[in-house]
Amino acid sequence: MQEHNELIMEDFKGNLSHGINVANLSYLIAKEMELDEDMCYDIALSGFLHDIGKLQLSQYLYGRNKTALEVEEMKYMRMHSKLSYDIVQHYDLPYLVQESVLYHHENYDGSGYPENLKGDDIPLGARIIKVADTFAALISDRPYRKAFDYETAMELMIDEAKNYDIKIFLVFQRIMNTMNIDDIISKSVIDMDIDDIMELLA
Repeated sequence: MQEHNELIMEDFKGNLSHGINVANLSYLIAKEMELDEDMCYDIALSGFLHDIGKLQLSQYLYGRNKTALEVEEMKYMRMHSKLSYDIVQHYDLPYLVQESVLYHHENYDGSGYPENLKGDDIPLGARIIKVADTFAALISDRPYRKAFDYETAMELMIDEAKNYDIKIFLVFQRIMNTMNIDDIISKSVIDMDIDDIMELLA
């Protein structure tokens, strides 16, 4: 039971912290692109909620701290964007939020999921979240690797530039070169224990 609770806490805190990071970075990208404030807010909300479906997958991923995700676990992980979409749709959130959440793992070259959308067929919000989500994931510890530093994360993203809308990626590079990213990332730190989390989930 203790191990079970620890995994719940790890998943909850990790997803909450990651969601805050992606929301903040997505908002900055949208603002830098001079989108209107309502759209910036909805994209930030999408960033915060994009992985909410992962919380339903925890039972299938126990033990994942030992090695990189196996094929079976990856199959479940690829379900999370649809699960997240189902949740935000249930609460009747704006359509921009719904489509951004559903398609945030689509790649610009058409190699992503769940529908292999390509180029501008991918909703703008999802294209923005793709960039923010990738960076936020790379600079975070994962069960199978340590976090990369900012410079290495950017180099890895450049190597996979085919996955991103290059105009959005260049905007993000400009943000990285002109803003204090440390201050933004530090705002995502979650200081909660298992009792706090269980109270929220009750």
